[in-house]
Amino acid sequence: MSLLNEARENTERMIDYLYPMDKESKEKPRDYRQVAHTAFIAYTKKRRPSTSIRRKALRKQLNYLKRNIKHIERMLNRIHSEVPYRLINRFMIVKELYRQQRQMYERHERKVEKRIVSVTQPHIRPIVRGKAGTAVEFGAKISLSLSDGFSFIDHLCWENFNEAGDLIYQIELYKERYGYYPESVHADKIYQNRENRKYCKERNIRMTGKPLGRPPKETEKNKEELKAASKQRYQDDVDRIAVEGRFGVAKRKYGMGLIKAKLKSTSETENFLSVLVMNLDKMCSKELSGIEERFKIKRRQAS
Repeated sequence: MSLLNEARENTERMIDYLYPMDKESKEKPRDYRQVAHTAFIAYTKKRRPSTSIRRKALRKQLNYLKRNIKHIERMLNRIHSEVPYRLINRFMIVKELYRQQRQMYERHERKVEKRIVSVTQPHIRPIVRGKAGTAVEFGAKISLSLSDGFSFIDHLCWENFNEAGDLIYQIELYKERYGYYPESVHADKIYQNRENRKYCKERNIRMTGKPLGRPPKETEKNKEELKAASKQRYQDDVDRIAVEGRFGVAKRKYGMGLIKAKLKSTSETENFLSVLVMNLDKMCSKELSGIEERFKIKRRQAS
């Protein structure tokens, strides 16, 4: 309802802007904005509206929006002067939003492909995460890798995607940066599928996690070997914590959780800049630790 109300208000502002440019129109098109606003406010005041009340309110807002879209299309066809690109772009977003909401209303559905959840940011998609605090998250989804304490954004996308498909690409990017494959890959369980395991095995890369299949039976001969493998898996899981913590550090200290940019390109730029500043801070801390270590050695030699 809030989304449809925002879209309707956008179309009303478009009508106000286009009407003086339409020389063929004798009178301003009726948009019933006061009636539509009153209906929306009446719905928002209801604490627990029933399904019938909600559908009735949705139908009203859809019809108001449909009428406004028709008025704007007629005026655009009659106007021969140049119309700002920003208005045309916003109008196309509103039309697509109306199509999606009308489709869900008529089919009694709650989801649609590439669903628009923001008029000002149509590139944002709802991503179901299933977490306790927030079941659904909005924003860019990032595949991030960590090497020698430095973070790299390997994949940034506004659509929901399976992270497991990025592992091979990330390993190849590692080879491009350093000239050789990594000794080990510390990844979450979602990355530990058969394809990724096969790829790592062919290149002698150790992947974290338990091997597939039934675990071997412990005997006197393989007791030490199994114990060493279990210890190695535990250490790999401990090392993987650093990757998980990078997102929290980036959001808490470097502004990744406070991005206010509206455009897709500027939002992506702010994400990359957050990681860049985080790497620069890491580089400075390494330089300072090196200077402190050299200073300590000189003091020991002098004493």
